[in-house]
This record gives sequence, C-alpha cells and structure tokens, in this order.
Amino acid sequence: MRFAPVPDYHMHTPRCHHAIGSIRDYAAVAVQLGLSEIGMSDHSPMPNGFDAAWRMQDDELAGYLDELEQTRERFAGRLAIRRGLEADYHPGSEAYVADMIASHPWDYIIGSVHYIGDWGFDNPDNMEQWQGRDLDDAYCAYFETVAASARTGMFDIIGHPDLIKKFGHRPTPGSRRVAETMEAMLQAVKEAGAALEISSAGLRKPVGEVYPHGAMIARAAELKIPFAFGSDAHAPGEVGHAMDTCLAMLTACGVQEVAAFEQRRMRLLPITPL
Repeated sequence: MRFAPVPDYHMHTPRCHHAIGSIRDYAAVAVQLGLSEIGMSDHSPMPNGFDAAWRMQDDELAGYLDELEQTRERFAGRLAIRRGLEADYHPGSEAYVADMIASHPWDYIIGSVHYIGDWGFDNPDNMEQWQGRDLDDAYCAYFETVAASARTGMFDIIGHPDLIKKFGHRPTPGSRRVAETMEAMLQAVKEAGAALEISSAGLRKPVGEVYPHGAMIARAAELKIPFAFGSDAHAPGEVGHAMDTCLAMLTACGVQEVAAFEQRRMRLLPITPL
C-alpha cells in the first residue's frame, strides 16, 4: 500500500564519520521523493571523548548548524528542513547534553541508547562482546536505559527503541522479565510525552526488521504514544527508505497520525493512503 509522504526526521552527515553526502544532497532527494518536510539529526558531541569515532566533535557543531541554515534557505518554499540532533543517553553525561540542547534553537532532539555501560552493543567492531552474554539480561538492561533516557525529559523522540536486536540476538521467547521491562520503558515514554521512532533502518541491518518490532508498535499504539518516522539515512539514497512499510505497520495497529516537530513543539499529521 502507498501513502502520502510524511516527514523523515533521522538523517546524518559525514561529521559522524560513517555517513556520506551534504545536507543539500539529502534535501534534493527528499524533494524528488515528494517529501515536504525532513529533519537532519546527526550524532551529537559527547563529553570526555565518549564514542568520539562515531560522532561530531564540539568544534563541528557550529558548522553543522551553519550548513543546516544555508540549506534551509536554499530550499525555502519547497522543503521544510528541521534542526535536529541525535543525542546519546549515557548516564553521567546528562548535564553536558542538557546544556548543549539549551544552547541552540533545535526543532527536535532524538534520544538514543547505543551503550549499556561501556559496551557499545550495536558497534560491529564489538561483536565478540555478545559471546556468552545472557540475552535476557542484555535486553532488560537496554530497556531500563531507554526508560531512563525518557525520564530525563530531554528528548522529543526516542530513537530506534529496540536497537538491541540489531545483529539478530533475541531474548527468551515469552520472557516475562523482558516483557515487563519493555512495558516499563513504554510507560516512561508515555509519561514523558515523547514520540517513539518507527525506523526503517533495521531492514538494512542483520536483523532485517523494522525498529521497533510489531508487538511493541501494537502496545505503544494502545498506550496512545505518538510515532515519528525515521529512515536513519547515512547516505542520500536512504532518505525515506521503506516509509510505506512503516506506515502500513502503524495503520495496521490503528495509528492514524505521525508526529512532526518545530521549535520543540509536537504536532500530529495524518497518515494518508494514496
């Protein structure tokens, strides 16, 4: 089934060291695809050199914002380009992240968890660290950390909310403990008033599945948690990737709108079949 395009809010630039293309390149593809709104959300700086190989540095943030403004002006009247950032939640860095958010005029902030303690669980260079892990423990620790990120109130969108499955590792089927921690995470997102990202990026990863999985989408829909779409594009050709697939999953669960943001304020846009 085809749908009218909705905003794609998760895109990166070469400043994160694992993406290609200028913001102008991403915007041009979005226009070609018929999108009327996108948001750039490159990986934010973090304190004390945390995960430095996978994100921009402090002195690159001004250049990122300048490029955003120049591209916004160039595409004015054709494409709305929102100022976004993907900020990691890592306990101990909250004050730094809060100050960075408060210091600039963002339209939205995606909060993502890529680390459990000092374990970068989604980094392919760390695959051997999965060996011998209790997968139920890993899932519970991940969901607990995502819940903590929502409780900070710093984030407008909770990014790829079951990223822990990226390489295909699965918890024990029917695990009550995992289900309870997932439920607590969703309750935290609801209480925070944040949107949950539905991301097509998982379809391009070993797990081969949308983030989050269907059962989480269904439960979030029951809780009336809004969803925002993100392709997590790291190249211009990934803009809007599998958007129809994600929207079909939402509508199958009774979701009729997606979240959009401007100046940290959420509005809801209809999902419109074509």
